Amino acid sequence: MMTVAIKNAPRVRRLTLSDFRSYAALDCRFESPMIALFGENGAGKTNLLEALSLFSPGRGLRRAELAECARRGGSGGFAGSIEVEIDGATTQLGHGLTASGERLFRIDREPATSARAFADYVRVLWLTPAMDGLFSGPAGERRRFLDRLALGVDAEHGARANRLERALRNRNRLLEEGVSDRRWLDAAEQEIAALGVAVAAARRETVSRLATLIAAGRNDASSFPWADVTIEGELEQRLGLEPALVVEEWYRGELAALRRRDAAAGRTLIGPQASDLAVRHGPKNEAARACSTGEQKALLMGLTLAHAKLVDAMTGQAPILLLDEVAAHFDVKRREALYDELQALGGQVWMTGADPALFEPLWGRAELLLVTPGRITSA
Repeated sequence: MMTVAIKNAPRVRRLTLSDFRSYAALDCRFESPMIALFGENGAGKTNLLEALSLFSPGRGLRRAELAECARRGGSGGFAGSIEVEIDGATTQLGHGLTASGERLFRIDREPATSARAFADYVRVLWLTPAMDGLFSGPAGERRRFLDRLALGVDAEHGARANRLERALRNRNRLLEEGVSDRRWLDAAEQEIAALGVAVAAARRETVSRLATLIAAGRNDASSFPWADVTIEGELEQRLGLEPALVVEEWYRGELAALRRRDAAAGRTLIGPQASDLAVRHGPKNEAARACSTGEQKALLMGLTLAHAKLVDAMTGQAPILLLDEVAAHFDVKRREALYDELQALGGQVWMTGADPALFEPLWGRAELLLVTPGRITSA
């Protein structure tokens, strides 16, 4: 089992929520680096993980519209805060949505520009049941997963990816409208070329570093098989052979040359929005999509563990890991191996499960908490 030196291991010591999902008001303190939340389906376990995931850039682990997070019958907005302990010092981070739709961020009660500012204090990663079909599902889901990998080590990546998406929509609109002034398209394509190469380069570097870390800790006998990861995409391939500025100029030229084709297709067909993350089961040398359901779950868990180690190695900060209903997928032996792996990471881990028996191996080394509608109590 590979371990890394932990330079910085943030711990969420307190969580407060107001009008968030099923919680009218919650104020709970935590002591352990491993926290297991159990309770009946619909009790609000995933809601707690979602509240924590919103301290990372983006829309959280459910990818919901923020307005959906406001409690029904509440004020129309919501608020959440955490007290994070780092090397004995405590920092308060807060975020919320006003009834008018304004997003708010606070660090020690002082305004912050966005959730990207929280990355100096916490890096939050997650694995949810919605990701179970990652390897066999559409490429768009793998690109989203790939961007979460990059975002874990580069807090600015999400903003670049969002700007690229907007720029692509703008070009598609210009092509659909048949704009006659080429300068509009030239300007749009120049922006797309710069952003596209930046996004592709960040993805490529993240996957390259992840592959190197995985190779250094390969263990064919592990309960969570190592993954062979690569990116399939023309921009990413060219970035491995040519300087970024050369690739950017090539991409801009291709966009100009392919306007008629893209107009007919109704979308831009070349660029990082068409790339894919290729994953193979390392010990079996088999495409992940061809593996059994159980093998895919174990492979995805192994990839998540490796990503957590990469975040620590690149940022000097052990991430907070949110695992929603993950333990139930594994047999007893693999479940116990998972708990050992999680403890070895050194960061704080939050897990959910309906059956408290899933967490019996954690008695004495984790905080086991019962979740009932609107409440958390010690087991």
